[in-house]
Amino acid sequence: METQQKELATTILELMSKMNYFTKLKPDAENNSFSVPIKLSSYYELNLTVSSLLKIGISLLKKDISSDVTIDLIILLEIALQLLPDDEMELLDEMREINQHGNANL
Repeated sequence: METQQKELATTILELMSKMNYFTKLKPDAENNSFSVPIKLSSYYELNLTVSSLLKIGISLLKKDISSDVTIDLIILLEIALQLLPDDEMELLDEMREINQHGNANL
């Protein structure tokens, strides 16, 4: 029985190594987690995506929802939080400041 299980496990591992499985999650050794790339065409699309996720969250919070939906909502809000472009927002603040100083000198 144990030999059959080992043979089955070996067969499964061989099959997995021949095919290109388990490619969605990208390892992030820095914090021992995984990342999933999301393809977007622009920052505008990123903004729409985050806005949509937040609007869904707000809409669900206004209703009496079950605990399963609450868990789904938490996941959606965590995704929205991770999608926010923090570095880019910092750059926009710096550009706004430069613009204000530039306009003041005109």
